[in-house]
Amino acid sequence: MMNPKKFLPFALPSLGEEEIQEVTDTLRSGWLTTGLKTARFEKDFSQFIGVDHALAVNSATSGLHLALEAIGVGRGDKVITTPYTFTATAEVIRYLGADPILVDIDPRTFNIDPDKIREIASQHDNIKAIMPVHFAGQSCEMDAIRAIANEYNWKIVEDAAHALPTTWQGEMVGTLSDITVYSFYTTKTIATGEGGMVVSNNEDYIERMKVMRLHGMSRDAFDRYTSNKPSWFYEIVEPGYKYNMTDIAASLGIHQLKKAKDFQERREWIAVQYNTAFADLPLQIPFVAYPDDTHAWHLYVIQLELDSLTITRDQFIELMAEEGIATSVHFIPLHLHPYWKDRYNYNAEDFPVSLTVFNRVVSLPIYPKMTDEDVKRVITAVRKILTHS
Repeated sequence: MMNPKKFLPFALPSLGEEEIQEVTDTLRSGWLTTGLKTARFEKDFSQFIGVDHALAVNSATSGLHLALEAIGVGRGDKVITTPYTFTATAEVIRYLGADPILVDIDPRTFNIDPDKIREIASQHDNIKAIMPVHFAGQSCEMDAIRAIANEYNWKIVEDAAHALPTTWQGEMVGTLSDITVYSFYTTKTIATGEGGMVVSNNEDYIERMKVMRLHGMSRDAFDRYTSNKPSWFYEIVEPGYKYNMTDIAASLGIHQLKKAKDFQERREWIAVQYNTAFADLPLQIPFVAYPDDTHAWHLYVIQLELDSLTITRDQFIELMAEEGIATSVHFIPLHLHPYWKDRYNYNAEDFPVSLTVFNRVVSLPIYPKMTDEDVKRVITAVRKILTHS
């Protein structure tokens, strides 16, 4: 029977009056698509990360696509990534006619395992790039990944959808590689509903992505429609895409970014409460490899010790729902999905760490809008279920 208390969603954005007023200002301005607000958000974001350039897009998926296209990935090429991610990470490789080479994960962090990258490097020709995913907001082992990429002359495109703000050895994710892509989907650490940002210190990559972001046009709409002189002429220099961010979304992002550090601190506080409360239960709390670095805590993922329990992972999720609390699973590994399984003839056991982790994990709610009472509810529910199971 469902708990009579109000149902606690798995995730909610934290929006304030500042965002509402900025959106209202945009609506009243008469300019809704990519314009001054987007340019302001890009500037603010590049300064926040500490990079030379930032380019706002309508999703992290489109950002990853633009990034791979900009570094020259094409038909017949290969890109190394992880099976333990959302399908967007790998699907953008297929957009370009290239193939993903999946590498299993570290069983502690769920990030791509650098030792396994090195093992597979000599087994494939035409590897063009590596795309690490910073799972749950904890940085991958970027020193090891960069060393391998330099050895084999690969580019690095980071999927940082979970990783704002995240650091590696004190340096911000976003300053560590060729191109980094962030997500502002509604559940992410800052939210614009839909949206993303691409950052790089390489001006050539940014200029290429800027052209491809909007149909391959030589000039964007804001330049053409706001000029004081006749400015109708443009040229199509490539068959580009429609990946630009709107000023409406950027209006949200401007103020969400100002709160990013506060959001991270609240998420971290919740993680600490969970860690303390779950210490004596038959589960593993998230492993933090480098406590001195910043973990974005986009996700809080527990691993159930199923050998010590009388319930399955799926039954745990159902019991949490009966307590009025939503949970999720991150992720169903790519090689278990029909498309990836069938195209590359994968077996479930091909990535044994990802498979084992998947069968045990549950993601608990962790977001700034949660009240202290919400956090206590989650703790009480988890303890109740596991102490009776």
